[in-house]
Amino acid sequence: MKKGRVFSGARPTGRQHIGNYLGAIQNYVKLQEDYECIYCAVDIHALTTLEDTHLLRENTREMVFDWLAAGLDPERSIIFVQSHVHEVTELHTLLSMVTPVNWLLRVATFKEKVKTQPHNVNYGLVGYPVLMTADISLYKADTVPVGEDQLPHLELAREIVRRFNYLFGETFPEPQAKLTNFPLVLGLDGVRKMSKSLDNHLELAATPEETTRRIMSAYTDPARQFKTDPGHPDICNIFRLHETYTPERTAEIAENCRGAAIGCVACKQMLAESINQALAPFRQRRAEIAARPGYVEEVLAGGADRARATARETMREVREKMGLP
Repeated sequence: MKKGRVFSGARPTGRQHIGNYLGAIQNYVKLQEDYECIYCAVDIHALTTLEDTHLLRENTREMVFDWLAAGLDPERSIIFVQSHVHEVTELHTLLSMVTPVNWLLRVATFKEKVKTQPHNVNYGLVGYPVLMTADISLYKADTVPVGEDQLPHLELAREIVRRFNYLFGETFPEPQAKLTNFPLVLGLDGVRKMSKSLDNHLELAATPEETTRRIMSAYTDPARQFKTDPGHPDICNIFRLHETYTPERTAEIAENCRGAAIGCVACKQMLAESINQALAPFRQRRAEIAARPGYVEEVLAGGADRARATARETMREVREKMGLP
């Protein structure tokens, strides 16, 4: 007996990196055990900030490639592309009719986006939370995995659902947050969040040689200039990654670092070995999937068919309750 229905969407950014895996993908895989899971590549959402769309389809495919290699199972989860189920845009339009504009203008992320892309403040940017609510509600998901920083967005979705249910009768469940530990994974620059756009990331699908090369060029302890200087693992980004990928040796590494028994080069070499060892099964599965031409497209088509069946039933109910012919 499943505990509920999970929905989660991710903007298609192409090949995924370690930050994506530790922050979300590994949790997606675990949730399959206890929940009905619906995972969506939200390509329409991506259009709110993306001006060059020529790589959107390929980025979607590459992201789903990594999801499957990491353990998402199309037999246990529905995996599809947002734009392949047209009902989501219809529900978005209908929900927008009952969502006060002032609710949307108060969203902190909208204000941030206005500052970062003042040349492209489009309607989609304002209505982003309504589309997000449509994503969740179309499939009547009752559970959304989020970190604490995302709770305000989910609460707005709950407000929109409550308003619709008040006006037209109980239709959608109010989505509940499933708080998860989304760790902040710093990039190789040691300062900012790991991100492809900042080129401070480690791709899951990179070769062992490329992974090692990038780790060896990473920023380390800013207070350590020479190998003989005592290190400060508590402020070193490489050590933080050791805590995830070399947990059985972190105490030893920290002690040797503080005592200058190892330098940053040796520390990074150990991390590269640990990460490459941890990613070897993922890379093997990815190679096996790549050897099956058309498999990813088959998964997405099947997922869209399954999602569409639920979406049609939901929209039939919504139209009836709103009095639409």
